[in-house]
Amino acid sequence: WGNEIPDILESQKEAKSRKMEFAPTIRSSDVGLASDDVEGQLAYMRENAMEIKRKMVENGAVIFREFDLMKEQSGFVKFYEAIGMNPCLDPLHSVSARPTVDGDKNSPVYEAVNKESRKNFFIGMHNEFVGTRAPRAAAFVCFKAAEEGGEFLIADGRQIFRDLKPELVEKLYKRDIRYSVMELPFFGWVDNLPDFLQPGVMGAVKGLASAAINSKVDFSVDLQWGEGGYDNVKMLQARAPSQPPILIHPVTGEPHWFCNVHSHSSKLRKDREAIYGAERFEDGASQINKSDMFYGDDGDISDADLEHMDEVTMKNVQFVKMTEGDVVLLDNYKCMHGRNVFDGTRKHGVAWFGGWEGEEEMKAATQQSSKEVAMA
Repeated sequence: WGNEIPDILESQKEAKSRKMEFAPTIRSSDVGLASDDVEGQLAYMRENAMEIKRKMVENGAVIFREFDLMKEQSGFVKFYEAIGMNPCLDPLHSVSARPTVDGDKNSPVYEAVNKESRKNFFIGMHNEFVGTRAPRAAAFVCFKAAEEGGEFLIADGRQIFRDLKPELVEKLYKRDIRYSVMELPFFGWVDNLPDFLQPGVMGAVKGLASAAINSKVDFSVDLQWGEGGYDNVKMLQARAPSQPPILIHPVTGEPHWFCNVHSHSSKLRKDREAIYGAERFEDGASQINKSDMFYGDDGDISDADLEHMDEVTMKNVQFVKMTEGDVVLLDNYKCMHGRNVFDGTRKHGVAWFGGWEGEEEMKAATQQSSKEVAMA
C-alpha cells in the first residue's frame, strides 16, 4: 500500500490549498483532424503518446471524443498500443471470469457491466482492485451507447480526500478499513439443528469454506458468521485484510482517496434502491457477490459517516455521456469510476494496464522535481 502518510491532517490541509485539474477532453477537431480520419488519428496518438500519458497521470483521466478510430475493437486496441499502454489480465481473473467483448476468452478487451439484468444497478464509485492487485490504468470505450442513461462516471480521488471532514479522515486513517467481499447465504439450516450441535457444525463449515475460498484467491480471507437478508438468515461473510483508505500516488506523490465505500457499503446500496429499484440478485453468483465495508478492526461505520462519504463522493462525480468511439483513459489510483443505470442496449468495453512505456521516466522526473523544491 506504499509509504505511510506521517501527518494525515496536514496532508489534507496541503491538498485544500492545491489547484487540481481533472479529466481534460481531447476532441479530434481540437487537434485538426476529421472524425473519420482514422490514419491521422492513429498518427496523432503515436506522436503525442507521452503527453497523453502525462495528462492521464497529472489529471487522473483523459476523455477522447470524435475519434472514429476507437469505434471498433481492433481500432481501440491500436489506440492503446499506439500510446504505449501495457495490457494486463482483468483483476478479477483469479476469482471470476469477466466476459470479453468479442467472446474470445483470450481477448484483452472486457465487457464493462452491460447486462440487461444489471441495468437498474447503480455501480458506485470505486478503484479497480482485488486483494492487493490493482491495475495501474484502464481505458473504457463505448462501442454502443445505451438509449437512455448508462453514463460512465468518474471522480478525482484527490478531491474526495480534500473535501472529507478532517475528523473522519483522521479516524479512518488511524483505524484503516476492511471490506466484506463475499457472502455465503446458504446456512439457514444450521438454526434448525439442536443448540448443542450448532457450535461444532458451524466450526466445521467455517473451516471447510475458508480452505476452499483461500485456495481460490491470492489474498488472505477471514470468514465470520453473521446474519443477512430480510429474514436474517445465517451466513458466512468473507472479509479481506485491512488496508489504508488513503494512498500516496506512486508517480506524483499526491495523497488520494483509495476507498471503495461508495460501491461496497451495504447501507449506501440499499439507500440507492429507493431511487433505482431493488438490486436484481437473480442467480447464485450474484447472491454471493455482496459486499460491505467496516473499520480495519471490524467496527461498524456509522450511518452518518457513510452518508457524508456518499455526499462528498457524489459532489465530485462527473457523468460522462459517451457515444460510439469515445474513450476514457484513466489512472486507476487517482481516478475512481462507476456507471449510471440505463435503459436499452449498452455495449462498453474496458482494457486494463499494468503500466505504460515511460512510467519509470515519469517517476524519476517527479522525484527530481521534488528534490529541487526541497532544496529551494
